[in-house]
Amino acid sequence: MTPTHDIFLTGGTGYIGRQLIPRLVTRGHRIRALVRAGSESKLPFGAEPIIGDALDVASFAERVAPADTFVQLVGVAHPSPAKAALFRTVDLASAVASADAAVHAGVAHFVYVSVARPAPVMKAYQQARAEAEEALRSRGLNATILRPWYVLGPGHRWPIVLLPFYAMAAWIPSMRESARRLRPVTLENVLAALVQAVESPARGIRVVETPELRAARS
Repeated sequence: MTPTHDIFLTGGTGYIGRQLIPRLVTRGHRIRALVRAGSESKLPFGAEPIIGDALDVASFAERVAPADTFVQLVGVAHPSPAKAALFRTVDLASAVASADAAVHAGVAHFVYVSVARPAPVMKAYQQARAEAEEALRSRGLNATILRPWYVLGPGHRWPIVLLPFYAMAAWIPSMRESARRLRPVTLENVLAALVQAVESPARGIRVVETPELRAARS
């Protein structure tokens, strides 16, 4: 039987968080989710709301314990090159705040959704997420880092038209590695990988790249 976990989660009202929380609750895990005041009703059923600001570690650090697992999902919605400044002030800042809060609370395992790299576009996004990964390493956290490039799901489907290109490129030696690393994954893949990460904690740093994500199943 899989042990249950006490989970502190940020980004619970977002694209991935709204779908992940019910899965974790159904599997018996206890969830407390950070939300801004007034957004409590947006959390899925089963998560206890914790009021705070994901960018201000002082607003929630004392509420993380007794969690053994921290899942960090905060990020700018629909990333694009026009949002480069926000990648540092939101994505990176929230990840650093979460890492500091996890260390303060003695969390055993940190789960973070990063991004595949290198890639020919979205350099600022890649850099912010790379620095967030480094923050986890520098603080000595045990962490699982997922690295999808694009997550296909409701409202996030335009790259589906490129899937034949990725499939073709995977057969061309000079393009094969990039095609495999940058091929979109499904929301279902990411949710399954996140559940697996929670239930099989890493020791040290474990990185889950796109080919592993595409193979993840509930």
